[in-house]
Amino acid sequence: MNTSSLRAALDQAAAADHSATPVYSPLSALGRRRLTPIDLLGQSLSTMAPATCMVFIALWMSTVGAGVGGLLAIIGATLVMALVALCIRQFTVRLAASGSLYSFVAHGLGRRATLTTAAALLVGYLGVSISVLSNAGDNLMRVADVTGVGLGGDYTLAACAAIAVVVALIAVRGVRFATRTILVIELCTLAVIVVLLFRAPVAVDVSTQWSAPVGFALFLAMQTVLSLAGFESAAFFGPEARTPLRSVSRAVLLSPILVGVLYVFAGWAGMTGHAGTLLNAYFGGVDSGAGSLLVVAVNVGVCSSWIASTLGFAQAGSRLVFSMSVERIVPGVFRHVHARWKTPYAAVMVFVGASMIGALFHDPDEVASRYDVVVEVALILGYTMVAFAAVNFLARIGEHTTWTRLCGAFAAGAGTSLLLFVVVQSLDTWFYVAWFVILGGSGTAWYAILERWRPASIRSIGVFDSIETADLLPGSAELAVDADGRPVLSAPRHGR
Repeated sequence: MNTSSLRAALDQAAAADHSATPVYSPLSALGRRRLTPIDLLGQSLSTMAPATCMVFIALWMSTVGAGVGGLLAIIGATLVMALVALCIRQFTVRLAASGSLYSFVAHGLGRRATLTTAAALLVGYLGVSISVLSNAGDNLMRVADVTGVGLGGDYTLAACAAIAVVVALIAVRGVRFATRTILVIELCTLAVIVVLLFRAPVAVDVSTQWSAPVGFALFLAMQTVLSLAGFESAAFFGPEARTPLRSVSRAVLLSPILVGVLYVFAGWAGMTGHAGTLLNAYFGGVDSGAGSLLVVAVNVGVCSSWIASTLGFAQAGSRLVFSMSVERIVPGVFRHVHARWKTPYAAVMVFVGASMIGALFHDPDEVASRYDVVVEVALILGYTMVAFAAVNFLARIGEHTTWTRLCGAFAAGAGTSLLLFVVVQSLDTWFYVAWFVILGGSGTAWYAILERWRPASIRSIGVFDSIETADLLPGSAELAVDADGRPVLSAPRHGR
């Protein structure tokens, strides 16, 4: 083997000047190249909480009588989310960022649109986090009841607070332990749920009062989107992944497809009566005739899934706040990272604390409420923005294909149509119209505030992981920082 080139490079590295100030990635504080593909899969599964969502999808399909139309709504929403995943993949194969969709939109659309996406993600992720924390506390009390402890509902808020503390400590302690714990919990719970949904059809002895501000088919489609929300949370960990451009892309693409198939299966089981055993055990308890061990197993599994989802959103949401803090579009205090565990502890504490405050006012018994639609509108807006950004991004860099154009156009069109349907169906109340206008204009208002008080932060929007001095063979290139704080690579200067 000819080693002359290698020998020359090593000689050049040995003779290079090593006194230059090293340049670091703006996201290096998080700790780079630590997470495996399994860790990323666990993170994506946690935010979706597939086990709990399958229970409620089966409930709606069993009790409301949506039939084939409801099942088609679930399938359609899953396909749209798969197309959104393909749009996100256009960024994850090129960029590793801790801001996920917010950072990606910065490279595809203008800064005002990026700030609108930031507002939508903050509302969406915090809104879902509040919901899952509230449900986790409520389910923990349910587990206490079915196991004979019988604490009663007076301790629900105390349970939420205890879960919030545990979640915050685990999220600060380290992402690898958290994601692997999450993966084990979700897989075990899913195994129980899937087995029960294969049981022979039985009558569902559960009643639910249907009352939602939108039509049922539209509600079911939006709930499917909400149930798949967070599939892209693996993208928040791009800088921390060992092979970010490959492993993050795979997690983002595969997780909504795999979990979407489970949701379609749950919808079919609910429609055909196969979900009767599961629903009677979970909602009816031993009074429905279900065995006590089965009731305990189902409740423990669902409660564990809620808690895992709370942890997943705490990890993802804190990375979003951290990324925006690095760019100084939110206070810089949130960019503080634990020296040993490399986790954004300040952002974790604030995000979990805000979720706990929200859980004080959230009613977990409302299965179809105005709150859900508000959160869903925010999430759908964020996904629609990233679809438009992918189309524009690929056009700008000249890497479009017919397939990417079709996927981007269809995902963007579907998201826009879904938002318009919500607005049109709620014209009699004007509440959602006003909410959509406020959320859609939030980026412009945020931009005006930054332009007035912190103009330099606007130029820094869109931070992503980049090479560091330690990544380069000495003498092979020079790395410097530009006026916006971004690392810039240039050819080495010889003869000095």
